[in-house]
Amino acid sequence: MAKGGERGTTPVRRSPGGPARGNTAGSTKGSQTRGNTAGPAKGGPARGKSANAKSKPRSRGKAASKSSGASKPSGVQKSSSRASAVRSGKASHRAKRQVGNIGGDQVEGRQAVRELLLAGKRDVREVFLVAGQDTAPILNDIIDLADEAKIPIRQVSRSRFETLSRTEAPQGVVALAAPLRPVPLEELAQVPAAAAKPFIVVVDSVVDPHNLGALMRSAEAAGVTGFVFSRHRSPRISPTVAKVAAGAVEHLPIAQANGIAGALRDLAKLGVWNIGLDAAAEASVWSMNLADEPLALVLGSEEKGLSRLVRESCDLLVNIPISGVTPSLNVSAAGAIACFEVKRQREKL
Repeated sequence: MAKGGERGTTPVRRSPGGPARGNTAGSTKGSQTRGNTAGPAKGGPARGKSANAKSKPRSRGKAASKSSGASKPSGVQKSSSRASAVRSGKASHRAKRQVGNIGGDQVEGRQAVRELLLAGKRDVREVFLVAGQDTAPILNDIIDLADEAKIPIRQVSRSRFETLSRTEAPQGVVALAAPLRPVPLEELAQVPAAAAKPFIVVVDSVVDPHNLGALMRSAEAAGVTGFVFSRHRSPRISPTVAKVAAGAVEHLPIAQANGIAGALRDLAKLGVWNIGLDAAAEASVWSMNLADEPLALVLGSEEKGLSRLVRESCDLLVNIPISGVTPSLNVSAAGAIACFEVKRQREKL
């Protein structure tokens, strides 16, 4: 891993026509992407379908001839009606999953369930507890909070509980709740005036649920005001993510993006500086001079780090200097270090 220097720590201010972009080249390995800064990159046009493109409606099936007097048997009509209803129901279910459902409907682990109940931001249907487990203060908190909110508490056998749980160590507690809903990306860049300036974490294809959950936990603890991940290349908020995050998913506004590079361009237009963690960057995270600005910290995937398009969409690339033999850090560890460095710099201002 390249050792960070003190050069290039403050990018050129954005012009009205758009932000300055850092271009990189080279292979990418580890949690921080390897590459060398090489000057500004040319922005490409946004991809998408033309607004003028129209699709022709298709007629399904052949209409029965009215003049023939022929009609389908009543049983066939009912069967066709039921099949149509099933198809309609499946389509509606798919639409609901695609629009605003990022998971989080099953929460496991004592800390995660307690934070779910304390936050009170979404409906909780039931709480399941293993019957006969040893009492603990946190379990008493969960029972009291559920009773206060009139949420049913079910005590079930250990074998029944194991069929419900989806994580390796649910700690004898599972809650079923309404799924989390993402917020618009624009909302993350417009925190209330009384709050700190926007501090957003953006993850580019982090696929391990343990890494994603640990990163969300560290981000929330460091004062991050928003979290962004890809709709297609990151896991939804699974029970494992929610448990490892230890309740952070209840307090972090989360946005989903169709593409991370596009999301970074949108954040740039909203006045947010995009800072990518890159193992081969010349500047170190310690010398970053943007802590007092609205910023987004961009983290790459576990295997390849930042993708080329994402690196080119960053205003500044920084590394975390490493003294040992290990070439890179786990993405959740690197993210935690960078998040708390931003927190430290902001507290000095």
